[in-house]
Amino acid sequence: MPDPVSWKVVEKGWRALDAGGEEIGKVDEITGDREADIFDGLTVVKGHLGKPRYIASENVGEIRDGEVHITLSSEAFEALPAFAEPVEEQIIPERSTWYQRLAWWLTGRNR
Repeated sequence: MPDPVSWKVVEKGWRALDAGGEEIGKVDEITGDREADIFDGLTVVKGHLGKPRYIASENVGEIRDGEVHITLSSEAFEALPAFAEPVEEQIIPERSTWYQRLAWWLTGRNR
């Protein structure tokens, strides 16, 4: 059995195991603040064409070299919604001119 490790060494492609020890997918992305040592969670993808699903840090049990143990069953994992990147939204000032608004729209900053 591999040794326990810190969340900071988890890499994309590590095996993700459910509460029963069965592989449910691979780690796709790790979220957190490394400097403050705050682990938020990670996304796991099942198969090559699967959608990533977000696993909050509360649902991560053990982290061992090459594998992450999730406290959820495979059914609970399958029931998680697909992960979507947060959308950054900016507000255009009310008093901006039409050409400023057009510039914002053309550069995609209106979303």
